[in-house]
Amino acid sequence: MPWKEESTVSLRLEFVMLALQEEANIRSLCRRFGVSAPTAYKWIQRYRDGGREALADQSRCPKHSPLRTSAAIEQAIVQIRREHGWGGRKIHQRLLNLGHRDLPSPSTITEICRRHGLSEAGPTRVSDLQRFEAPAPNLLWQIDFMGDFPLYRGRCYTLTMMDDHSRFSLALSACSNQQHDTVKNELQTTFRRYGLPHRILADNGGPWGSCGNDGYTQLAAWFFRLGIALSHSRVCHPQTLGKDERFHRTLQYELISRRTFTDHADCQRHYDQWRNLYNCQRPHEALQMAVPASRYQPSLWGFPETLPAIEYAQTDIVRKVDTKGCISFRNRTFRIGRGFTGQPVALRPTTTDGLYNVFFCHQQIDQINLNNNLKHPDDV
Repeated sequence: MPWKEESTVSLRLEFVMLALQEEANIRSLCRRFGVSAPTAYKWIQRYRDGGREALADQSRCPKHSPLRTSAAIEQAIVQIRREHGWGGRKIHQRLLNLGHRDLPSPSTITEICRRHGLSEAGPTRVSDLQRFEAPAPNLLWQIDFMGDFPLYRGRCYTLTMMDDHSRFSLALSACSNQQHDTVKNELQTTFRRYGLPHRILADNGGPWGSCGNDGYTQLAAWFFRLGIALSHSRVCHPQTLGKDERFHRTLQYELISRRTFTDHADCQRHYDQWRNLYNCQRPHEALQMAVPASRYQPSLWGFPETLPAIEYAQTDIVRKVDTKGCISFRNRTFRIGRGFTGQPVALRPTTTDGLYNVFFCHQQIDQINLNNNLKHPDDV
């Protein structure tokens, strides 16, 4: 019968005392106490060397562990984990970037975090069925608002913009609303610093608008005026903006969920600090553990402080959009979109008789057909 934990030392002492008696049958005692002969002789020798105290359980930890993580490295691991909530791979790469060598493996770093009670799960990794990446910086930027959250005073609407190729965070703004003027002011600041992209990918709805009948907003018209193409994600398919959506999850986990903010200015200060960390220090697994700043360069296409005049070819038929978002052509009224109110648009005939493409600056925004009674059912 195995010895119970609470009486282990007492039973060992009793066994040893009986075994040291003259003419004691140690094999028989082993069977009665339920221990093996090697164990019995081990206890007898320990008692002879150190008395009763030597019969207590001894630590099985090795007296020398040459591969044990140093206290300084372990402290650095714990500090990074507590500050940022990163996993083993990111912590490993960050320590390498800081000049540390002879580091434990990422799995060992994860185990160290668990040992210190820092094993809460971060954002779940989702495998994309199909990955897309722009081949160079500034060919495509993704832009979106993440879900709003309360501040001590007011609510925060977080505007984010990311370069598709490098995952470089171009804008991270704590806004008080999602209105046109607010967004335009934030984008002007970004365009002045990083230049203009070739195309912007946005969600559907305000303030970005959507393709289709009367779907263009003033912000979309401003993009076209700057020479920037605009495309929209598929309806009910947020994965089209997958990189920016993933950025939102990381921001939520590493910053927003870990603190509270008093107002928009306080929130923006923390956003600026975290954006620098994200761009310049945080290893990114999609970039083979490089940081986004190592793959990004500002655009050579600078932001014009004064917009150039809108010019069309002499062969174009030019019409001005009225306050209802409509134009008149051939004694007919066609809806173009309120986003172009007060702006000239160009009609260009196609190879099909009566069919015209409608352009605003470089962007085709619609098509009208004189062969139909009405362009849209709601035209009047």
